[in-house]
Amino acid sequence: MTDLSTAVTRFLRYLSVERQLSPMTLLSYRRQLDAMIALAGERGLRSWQQCDVAMVRSFAVHARRQGLSPASLALRLSALRSFFDWLVSRGELKANPAKGVPAPKASRHLPKNIDVDDVNRLLDIDLNDPLAVRDRAMLEVMYGAGLRLSELVGLDSKHLDLDSGEVWVMGKGSKERRLPIGRNAVEWIARWLDLRGLFGSDDDALFLSKLGKRISARNVQKRFAEWGIRQGLNSHVHPHKLRHSFATHMLESSGDLRGVQELLGHANLSTTQIYTHLDFQRLAAVYDAAHPRAKRGK
Repeated sequence: MTDLSTAVTRFLRYLSVERQLSPMTLLSYRRQLDAMIALAGERGLRSWQQCDVAMVRSFAVHARRQGLSPASLALRLSALRSFFDWLVSRGELKANPAKGVPAPKASRHLPKNIDVDDVNRLLDIDLNDPLAVRDRAMLEVMYGAGLRLSELVGLDSKHLDLDSGEVWVMGKGSKERRLPIGRNAVEWIARWLDLRGLFGSDDDALFLSKLGKRISARNVQKRFAEWGIRQGLNSHVHPHKLRHSFATHMLESSGDLRGVQELLGHANLSTTQIYTHLDFQRLAAVYDAAHPRAKRGK
């Protein structure tokens, strides 16, 4: 193991033990920093102390030329800044060479949602196959509570209270949320729990793979996409789209942006505003009905 990778391994251990970041977040850090290790090695660096601002800029230019999107490059630079900050805090670097390197501005696309009719069609799975029951339960929980994918796969059986129809979720920054999940989700989780023992696992995870292990995020993505095709939806179904659909439908029904913020677990209201978009025709109708200067004949 090189000095470059040794330092990264120590940093990841710090994030895991002291910061208690989720496995998915750690995996993201690992991927971003491994890419930087490879580039640093190609440039002949033997330790991170040899890395300066010019080198970080060259990393960024190289990544863009390789086709890395602005959003992905911003993520990579963010991981590198955090890593260098940690080295500075330990006295292993004098300054953070990534601090002055700006991330490219990514165009912000409004996330797409699934309309209510298509959600109902997606959830119209009524099979006795244990994996189909599990998938229906996962879909109901995702749409019923607006969970992140990492929150769904991280659920343990002990996090459930089916009597009250609630689930405890550990979100970003180790912040716990207690969320209602709706009667349909309660019903299908109960059906899944009746079948869960068929997989013969002592794992605490609520949702298991067919091998009896905690289901992986990739497996969930694959299964959701397959159900979207099977149920005849025209758009690709993935977990984040269900979370966004939850947020959009809740906001359209309630108009309570703060409430949706709490349900989604967003620290900042601005994040919720990006997530939730109302179509222009609906906004125009509200304007026409409410604004004094929009009312005809007055």
